[in-house]
Amino acid sequence: MKKVVLFVILDKYSDWEGAYLAPFIVALGQGEYTVKTVSLTKDGVRSIGGFTALPDYTIESAPTDFEGVVLVGGMSWRKEEARQVMPLVRAALDKGKVLGAICDAAGFLGTMGVLNDVRHTGNDLNDLKQWAGDAYKGEEKYIMQHAVRDKNIVTANGTAALEFAREVILALGAVPESKITEWYNFYKQGCYDVAMPSM
Repeated sequence: MKKVVLFVILDKYSDWEGAYLAPFIVALGQGEYTVKTVSLTKDGVRSIGGFTALPDYTIESAPTDFEGVVLVGGMSWRKEEARQVMPLVRAALDKGKVLGAICDAAGFLGTMGVLNDVRHTGNDLNDLKQWAGDAYKGEEKYIMQHAVRDKNIVTANGTAALEFAREVILALGAVPESKITEWYNFYKQGCYDVAMPSM
């Protein structure tokens, strides 16, 4: 049975923020991993760029046996309905599974107090403090870099889809770090500077 990584996509999700990670999981996982999408509805969820995805599961119907949960950023994480995702986040934390969040989804974790005891990043510290209010007490652990991995929690800003993919794959422990670095360098530097990585 394949190991499952759940991608949470909300209305107006950011197309590019999971675009490297999903195929990295499938390709680098060498057939051991699969990705599934989760949303607040099984109806079509439209991205910022206009792509419509049909989620595999709702929050309520999502499998309880998973290797990780990835919160894809977008324009809806500040809405009240986004709070419906909290039980899935807590399940990942309780089970010690990988939890990744990028862009505003990282800020969403701040509103839950998840970032208080781990090194993390996001789009902007001042925005995070204002949005999360008293729930956020992790300012001293905020790091101004593209992506940060601490324990099983990975955060990234919205410009760092590739760095986010690398750190989540490392957190999953799916393949040797040398293979991940090979793939990362290829997509970061381009085919004229780095040879196509092997599968």
